[in-house]
Amino acid sequence: MIHLSFFHAVTLAIIQGIAELFPISSLAHGVIVPALLNWHINRQSEGFLPFLVVLHLGTAFALIIYFYKDWIKLFKGFFVGLKNKNLNINEDSKTLYLIVLATIPAGLIGLLFVHELKRLFGYTEVAAAFLMLNGVILYFGEKKRKKQGIAKISDMTITAALIIGVFQSFALIPGISRSAITMIAALYLGFKHEYAARFSFLLAAPIILAAGLLEVPKMIKLHMLHFDTVSVVAGLAAAVAAYLSIYVLMKYFKKHEINALYPFALYCIILGAFVLTYRFI
Repeated sequence: MIHLSFFHAVTLAIIQGIAELFPISSLAHGVIVPALLNWHINRQSEGFLPFLVVLHLGTAFALIIYFYKDWIKLFKGFFVGLKNKNLNINEDSKTLYLIVLATIPAGLIGLLFVHELKRLFGYTEVAAAFLMLNGVILYFGEKKRKKQGIAKISDMTITAALIIGVFQSFALIPGISRSAITMIAALYLGFKHEYAARFSFLLAAPIILAAGLLEVPKMIKLHMLHFDTVSVVAGLAAAVAAYLSIYVLMKYFKKHEINALYPFALYCIILGAFVLTYRFI
């Protein structure tokens, strides 16, 4: 694993756990925070990717635990549909298919452009600029969202699921938040904030878990994956931070159906502008 102090590792883990679910880009914060605090971390080193994988697996674990009742219900619906040879027989099986469909675009793009995207991790200015763009997207996405008409995730069309999936692909760029971009797409399609957040979080589990597990065989082959005390504690810290973040956000979006994303938009724009100003002065 990358050589990080216990403090640095746990701090990055907590940031990852929070920023992955809040619409403020965990990749941007993973790049910006060490740069602002002058931490000497080589984000393009071979050891940094295994560390990020551990953090992402912790976040995915938190998502699965928080929504475990939903996942059990969805898979039960799938097997009921399979047993009856009618894959569209119930809402749960349809919801599961929609999640799978929405996962495909980002998965394909990530596999095709993984090396190009990794090069962006070392550029603080790039992350800050895209974080500002993320804020602008949140602001205008909230402002221009459509009248709420979708009451359940299963009411979504296949086209709508693919649109959200394509939007999710932009989160591969440091600074563009996965939860932000998928929620904005869902709001534009007519979801309430609460349902947009729920679908975004359900969609997050397979894509984050797949991205993490995809790297594990490569790292084992290269003898890069070593679960020392620091990395294990960091993974657990990311999981706890992510779980608490989901809890807070689900409560927040349930209570705030109007202008809910404006505070996050303002935060992203201000932080991005501050970082760019700080780096160029």
